[in-house]
Amino acid sequence: MRLAYRNPNNRLVYSALMNGVRLGDELDDYCIKCRRMTNHAIVSVVEEHAAKVRCKSCYNDHDFRNGIAPPTKRELKKQQELLDAVLAESAPTAASEVEGTAPKEIKKTTASGAGI
Repeated sequence: MRLAYRNPNNRLVYSALMNGVRLGDELDDYCIKCRRMTNHAIVSVVEEHAAKVRCKSCYNDHDFRNGIAPPTKRELKKQQELLDAVLAESAPTAASEVEGTAPKEIKKTTASGAGI
């Protein structure tokens, strides 16, 4: 993408726009200290993407989060309960009880192959 403008001599000048971000540019991000979306200044850039930013309200430095707030404790607890429920349903002992077979015993062996 190119931008055209006229210089003081009335000549048409083309200038290329930078697509990447630069140090000091401002952007909106979720501040973990303020706990809200605020203006931030870019502090470090990695591969043309903002890596660390500084909040313009509280001056706290943190990783760039793309405006995504971290999950709340309530959301984390709900996710853990759902995971526990799924794991409880898919337990291997429950499947063997339904089929009527007992789980196989695992025999411990040494490196040479002899049983312990």
